[in-house]
Amino acid sequence: MSKKIVFFFLSVMMFGATFRLFAQDPAFSQFYANPLFLNPALTGSTECGRINLNYRNQWPSLSNAFITYSASYDQSLPNINSGIGLMFMNDQQGDGAYNRTSIGGFYAYNLKVSDPVVISFGVKGAYYQEKLDWGKFVFADQINPTTGTINPTTGETPPSKSSVSAVDFGAGLMMGYLDKLFVGVNADHLTEPDLSFYDNSDNKMPMKITAHAGTMINVTEGTFGGYYQGDVMLQPNILYQQQGKFQQLNFGLYVNKYPFVIGTWFRHNFDNADAAIILVGLTWDNFRFGYNYDFTMSKLGGASGGAHEISFAWDFCIYKEPKRRRIRAINSPSF
Repeated sequence: MSKKIVFFFLSVMMFGATFRLFAQDPAFSQFYANPLFLNPALTGSTECGRINLNYRNQWPSLSNAFITYSASYDQSLPNINSGIGLMFMNDQQGDGAYNRTSIGGFYAYNLKVSDPVVISFGVKGAYYQEKLDWGKFVFADQINPTTGTINPTTGETPPSKSSVSAVDFGAGLMMGYLDKLFVGVNADHLTEPDLSFYDNSDNKMPMKITAHAGTMINVTEGTFGGYYQGDVMLQPNILYQQQGKFQQLNFGLYVNKYPFVIGTWFRHNFDNADAAIILVGLTWDNFRFGYNYDFTMSKLGGASGGAHEISFAWDFCIYKEPKRRRIRAINSPSF
């Protein structure tokens, strides 16, 4: 019965009175562990190549309410001051009642403005496909308030199609000042594609604006930037996102002493406090592993089960003797 109730609430949230699906992108707490999703300007921001794997299970107590997977590969091309990348993502809601799959290609170009300042500009092109499993939705008129039994719906009409697809584009910009400071902005869904399951409905995916910034403080040396292995580093960061009427602000910091990283964050959606986030990470040679738990602070509270998120990354070189990067990469956190 609990799963049926979850599907009911998801149905209300996703369709509402006008049967329109207000699509929003998934949100990762370890946003820098998914660099291409955060900002295409981060494409190729490593010495050679990089593979990132990400998994997020949000509100696990509510029968697989939101589960997201992503896998990406990006590669530095130092001879042309560029980077290229590819990302696959799958987002499931309501135990698979709603499913979005996307695959995107990325390109970034790095420009050295002066000795301390580097700017990177990135673009993204993606293909989206969304599917509905109508049989998993339960509406209010189906629930018998006395017995709790589920009957066939009499008031809701299935959509004219159960699968829709679209092509979409995005662009981002990053600026780095040595290894001391970075600032980035990204605009996704520039074309605001129509992803309606109904022929007579105009349901566009809203443009998503992301702004993020951070700095590095070397506690051991008492300076900004200048990281050496074994130093204790503080990395305060802030991230703001807006998609349609939804707004979100994340702020917190990482504490890094090789090979360990810990972090704490607070996420606020401007209507109410959303979550407090605790992160633990490990960096060893060219591998990184991170885990975080989101403590739900909204009205759902502990009944939601919070959120679990896992990231894995591998930096590698496909050449035996990779050529030196002509323009240094913009330094940003790994988790």
